[in-house]
Amino acid sequence: MNKIIKIAVGVAVILSLGATAASADAGKGQKLFSKKLKRACGENGGVVAGKHTQDEWTDIEDAGKLKSEIKKICPKVKDKDLKARYMKDYYDFFHDFASDSGNVPSC
Repeated sequence: MNKIIKIAVGVAVILSLGATAASADAGKGQKLFSKKLKRACGENGGVVAGKHTQDEWTDIEDAGKLKSEIKKICPKVKDKDLKARYMKDYYDFFHDFASDSGNVPSC
């Protein structure tokens, strides 16, 4: 019985850590934007995120067109800066600092 409890607790810990690591973060998206996109865009993050409302960013993300929208806004961006693992963080950043959010990023 004691062994089953230890296994169950171990599985719960592993699952909770995995879920935390898999979640995206607007702060990480802001850092990624500053490091990888700001120069290519020629504008700060607030201007780029402000190109759309939160609903528009959500629609773009749901349609799977975030990468093409970033390329449209920032034509000089390189494909290596738009890796799939960055997209969720970029989306969270753009969504949190959209034109109708009232938030202003520091980048």
